[in-house]
Amino acid sequence: MKLSQYFWYDFKDIKDDEGIVSYNYSLRGGFIKKLVSGIYLWNPAGLRVLKKIEQIVREEMDESGAQECLLSCIQPAELWVQSGRYEDYGEEMLRIQDRHKKQMLFGPTHEEVMTNLFSHYVKSYKGLPLNLYQIQWKFRDERRPRFGLMRGREFLMKDAYSFDIDHEGAVKSYNDMYKAYFKIFKRLNLQAIAVRADTGPIGGDLSHEFQVFAKNGESTTYYDQKLVDYINQENFDIDIAKSFYAMADDMHDESKVPSGVEVKSSKAIEIGHLFNFDTKYSVPLKANVQHKDGSNLPVYMGSYGIGVSRLFAAIIEASHDERGIIWPESVAPFKYAILDGIGLIKNDDSFYQKLKEKNIDFIYDDKDDNLSEKFRKWDLFGIPYQIIIGNKYKNEGLIEIKSRKTGEGKLMTLGDFIQSAS
Repeated sequence: MKLSQYFWYDFKDIKDDEGIVSYNYSLRGGFIKKLVSGIYLWNPAGLRVLKKIEQIVREEMDESGAQECLLSCIQPAELWVQSGRYEDYGEEMLRIQDRHKKQMLFGPTHEEVMTNLFSHYVKSYKGLPLNLYQIQWKFRDERRPRFGLMRGREFLMKDAYSFDIDHEGAVKSYNDMYKAYFKIFKRLNLQAIAVRADTGPIGGDLSHEFQVFAKNGESTTYYDQKLVDYINQENFDIDIAKSFYAMADDMHDESKVPSGVEVKSSKAIEIGHLFNFDTKYSVPLKANVQHKDGSNLPVYMGSYGIGVSRLFAAIIEASHDERGIIWPESVAPFKYAILDGIGLIKNDDSFYQKLKEKNIDFIYDDKDDNLSEKFRKWDLFGIPYQIIIGNKYKNEGLIEIKSRKTGEGKLMTLGDFIQSAS
């Protein structure tokens, strides 16, 4: 891809009315555009990152045994009236009315609709356990949207819903998601911890938030440092991990800290949430299955969310410097940016064509900027590796592969680079 043909524009000076790094760099780097408060447009480079994050989430959900479906954004209010949440959810719900005067809403979450889907098809214990998930846009009418993508009104979310025959099975499904979340965040180069959290309007009595430390985090988390050390091990026991003191700010109570535990605190960003609520939705929505003994009883449920678009911001908060973003290779819009300071490719297109033939993930900056301006731009964009074609190539036939993360450069021939990158 040539930059001159790609819809990607950066801005040296742009108004940042949120005052946080991820929002500033997302706007300046041309990854997103603010439309109105809390609602953003995704430009091609930003969408490439979002899709790669989404794919990692999808792969780990599939690996866990969950099955992907897609539900509607618009939901009938009657399901929420039936569950008892229509009035309780509050002003964040966007309530609408169609031309037939039917009360509808733009889904802030999908417990009711997924339970309705399940109950339409599954009538027997033989269809359990089951975990269905989707990656879908949500809308919550935040009173004061802030922190850019971290607290917007419209956002992309992965939400999964488990169905089990009993409480023990529901806890196992919960633990499976607990484990899958750590795998997801590890692939995104995020150091996440799980903390006990309030269930809020979702309901239930068992809930964990997954948080990453960030100085611009919107909340404070309280935790035993031993938990961080423990989950950094290659393999860890979920029950042991849960036993450490780790609380979201609305759950922390100094009087309940176990003796001998030194609690640390840090600003953090919530990137995932697990809920176990047993029969809270299956009872009012009549999601029953027939058991082996012939009884017809409600299923036990849980729901599990990950803010996919919020992860975009969280990654930037966790991986940046004073010059710009440092994308992990797993989600970068491109792996390589070619910075040609001597006009080689303009005069000889064979290098460009060879990279394309080998399916190397790159973008070529063919704009008429000097190298210093190109360095400024691509440091902001955060592409993992800059391929610098300068005087070293002209004099010695060597190109420089420079790491955005470390700043270290490596010289090699064009042929060796193509072979190593293929």
